[in-house]
Amino acid sequence: MEKNHFAGNAGEHVAWAMWRRLDTPGHDAALLVRSGTGHLLTGTAIFLHADGPARIDYRVRVDCDWNTTDGHIAGFVAGRTVRHEIVRDSDGWRLDGLKMPDVASLRDLDLGFTPATNLLQLRRAGPEPGRSAELTVAWFDIGETRITALPQFYDRKSETTYEYSAPSVPYEAVLEMAPNGFVQSYPGLWMMEV
Repeated sequence: MEKNHFAGNAGEHVAWAMWRRLDTPGHDAALLVRSGTGHLLTGTAIFLHADGPARIDYRVRVDCDWNTTDGHIAGFVAGRTVRHEIVRDSDGWRLDGLKMPDVASLRDLDLGFTPATNLLQLRRAGPEPGRSAELTVAWFDIGETRITALPQFYDRKSETTYEYSAPSVPYEAVLEMAPNGFVQSYPGLWMMEV
């Protein structure tokens, strides 16, 4: 049986990955499991933030169509506690209970400190090989006080490669994907450990 598959029972490990951060010392490990009527992505990122050492635990839940329903972040940055709750419902997005009207229509949550959340948006709306897609996501990063829209462009060159750009960050590169759907190579930022 293949180790990284997408079939299984509720609570079953579906896919996992570990990355080494390239732009600063750090690692990230993520696990995707079936959960109720969707999937649950959990992970921990440990890295050197601009303010000092950081450890961030994260959890993102998606429904059966891979639409984000909620996300939770907890940990510390340089001794300062970090804790956020992100919820998406029929009224849009809320960050720690505060409505975020600028991103109300978006369906995907992207956490800026991990490569793990790209899998969720690509499972929902990733283009077929030879096609491209704009996937604007609700983007949140450590140190932010709001959720912002992040336009992303994926041009799928093959089964395992995308030309990717996020002009507002700015970032562009060719992303290599692992067989389990996680990003394997995020040039200059992350590399999957094998």
